[in-house]
Amino acid sequence: MRRSRKFAVVAALTIPVFVGGFFLQSHDSAKGALLLDQVLSLVSDRYVDTLPQGDIYEKAARGLVRELNDPYSQLFSPAELKAFSTNTNGHYGGIGMQIESQQGVVTVSKVFPNTPAEAAGVLEGDQILYVDTLSTRGWTLNRTSDYLTGTPGTKVKVKFGRPGVSQPIEVEFTRAVIHIPAVPYAIMLAGKVGYIPLLQFNETAAQDVADAAESLVKQGAKGLILDERGNPGGLVDQSLELSNFFLKNGQEIVSVRSRVGPPQVDYAKGTPILGAVPLVVLTDGGTASAAEIVAGALQDHDRALIVGQTSFGKGLVQTLYPLDDGYALKLTTAKWYTPSGRSIQRERKFVDGHFVEMPPDSAESDQSKKKRPAFKSDDGRVVYGGGGITPDVIVPDDTLTTAEQQFAKALAPKSQEVYLTLYAFALDLSHHLAPGFKYQPAWRDEFMKRLDAKGVKIDPALFAHASRYVDQLIEDRVSRFVEGDSTAKRRELPFDAPLERALHLLDQARTQQELFALADAKPAAPVKKP
Repeated sequence: MRRSRKFAVVAALTIPVFVGGFFLQSHDSAKGALLLDQVLSLVSDRYVDTLPQGDIYEKAARGLVRELNDPYSQLFSPAELKAFSTNTNGHYGGIGMQIESQQGVVTVSKVFPNTPAEAAGVLEGDQILYVDTLSTRGWTLNRTSDYLTGTPGTKVKVKFGRPGVSQPIEVEFTRAVIHIPAVPYAIMLAGKVGYIPLLQFNETAAQDVADAAESLVKQGAKGLILDERGNPGGLVDQSLELSNFFLKNGQEIVSVRSRVGPPQVDYAKGTPILGAVPLVVLTDGGTASAAEIVAGALQDHDRALIVGQTSFGKGLVQTLYPLDDGYALKLTTAKWYTPSGRSIQRERKFVDGHFVEMPPDSAESDQSKKKRPAFKSDDGRVVYGGGGITPDVIVPDDTLTTAEQQFAKALAPKSQEVYLTLYAFALDLSHHLAPGFKYQPAWRDEFMKRLDAKGVKIDPALFAHASRYVDQLIEDRVSRFVEGDSTAKRRELPFDAPLERALHLLDQARTQQELFALADAKPAAPVKKP
């Protein structure tokens, strides 16, 4: 059998090959390399279909990474690396809008402030019909994004379709550096409490939070809420910098332990710029990675009260290794520990593309969290390990009534149609409303008529019993169109139990220690909904 000379090189390179800090020089490694070389050669020479040799190498590499059974390790192609870098860097060259596919049509779902798209008057709901001279019919979101983004200073023409406007709207944009904010807004809530939602840890996250917090303090905020719910993490160095703003010089933030070398310990440096303001951090099951580093460090040093639900439990560190030809490998290389010594990694398996808890999480009550291993904060407060950051005050989300749960279940099979109908209905309403609008119950009936017209049939009695839930869905979407995300957040406050609890505590506390004391005085159990 003729052997490919290119694949024979694989075996020659295995001794020595530097991988993970040591040289593969053992007999077993040589045998393994020979096996790989033989399989690659056979696939190249004998597989029923001809495959480009470059594709075979990439498939082999992807298979190796996939067989690690680690959802966080990933081989990036050049295009995938570009998308990953955009998400983590927080900047890209483009026109400043978020897009989604609605029934196969690329549609603007959000316009970022201070961008070419905002300056040109692009609106949410506008449909992208052409980019330069190319029709977008049948385009994927990735392809559309590739054509819209580019080097800052270059130009791109876009034709938009707008509901109610007969002719397409053509705009020539000059691409600019677009900043994707980690903090989309910051607002003052009742009782002079500042609220800061932190969506991700991109390259600007720490400074975005610092700017928002300092602005709120200047406005008279006597307490701050940092909302990390749903924050998937991101750049670890940003979590260190953010912790630095709240902690004293020399306090440990996190330690990283890998297979190679001694633990790496990071400490706070300098004088904290936000060292005295009472602070609550909100967490939930979507709070992960870098977001957990911040929550864990602030909890261990008694700098923040953690409120909400147990965080995700991703106590693993990934390192990005650049490879040839624009590829890169994101590889899990270490575990991290909070200052008190807690490993936040939650034991789980990755089965069929989903996380499975081992065992399932049961730390959603003050009684069950005591089953976890206990540690002590600087001031002797008990904090819990065993996976994720367990809040000091556990507050479940505002639960749906039985009727609302049945309604949501009934909608599930046609969730896409429901979403598109709600989106279009709210957009239509927004054209006739001004900020400060009052919700009209008649909108609920109109929404049901539109669902029915789209083939989404719902029992009228079930719809009526879920009226509160339906009203909330409609009002929230309309408010985001008419008033923006920050005002929509104010409107949804009565439905946000963890945030309301944090506000209640901060309203009574003048210092961080008073906040901890109030949290220890357990309130009466909430009344269950029917």
